[in-house]
Amino acid sequence: MRGGLNPAEPAVIAVRRVGARTVPVALEAGTFLRPRVMRRPGTALRVALAAVRAALCAGDDVRLRIDVGPGAELELVDPNGTVAYNARGGRAAWRASVRLAEGARMSWTEPSFVVSDGADVLREIDADLAEGAELLWREALVLGRTGERGGALLASTRVRLAGRELLAEDLDLRDAGLRALPGVLGGARVVGQVGLFGRDPDGPAAPDRLDLAGPGALWRWTGAHPYRAEAPLTRVWRSWGGHG
Repeated sequence: MRGGLNPAEPAVIAVRRVGARTVPVALEAGTFLRPRVMRRPGTALRVALAAVRAALCAGDDVRLRIDVGPGAELELVDPNGTVAYNARGGRAAWRASVRLAEGARMSWTEPSFVVSDGADVLREIDADLAEGAELLWREALVLGRTGERGGALLASTRVRLAGRELLAEDLDLRDAGLRALPGVLGGARVVGQVGLFGRDPDGPAAPDRLDLAGPGALWRWTGAHPYRAEAPLTRVWRSWGGHG
């Protein structure tokens, strides 16, 4: 727990497969997020994250728990994204815990995670996949709003498959001077990425693609403008099996 954070109730999403379809067994609003079912043809369940109140401000500790049962299919979308505001010396956190049972499938899109000037944020994702499970995930980390340099961000990601680590990364972008160095971000302020865990994607090796030690890969784009990330991210997302 980072110092100065206020305790918060997590939003909870739990789904199970019943026959050929996936149904919700728990959709619980948390302090900051409320899951809502969206209509979608087919067997998967689509859930959107709606905001309960403004976040991320100083002291906010947003939490999300996801549990996808055996053979179930969940599509999670965050239509609004996240903005971390000037914390004026404080800190904030956004954490998600994901559990996928045997044969479960989940896709997750986060359009933008914006870190404004003065913000100090931990973005933490911890995912546990059982054998045969598959997670497709997309996000865009944006340092600063228009005209800003952006605050401090530590993006921590842990993904395991059947108890074996697929990805363990701490993307430390807290020091604006260091992240601007060549070989880090240089002049870029956007880090867009698509991750596929539990299955090797089709297509040849590429400079922006990192193949993992187990089944899966991470594709990463960096640039100066968020809108320019949309086309390359969408291309990879769809080629790796994403919808929309």
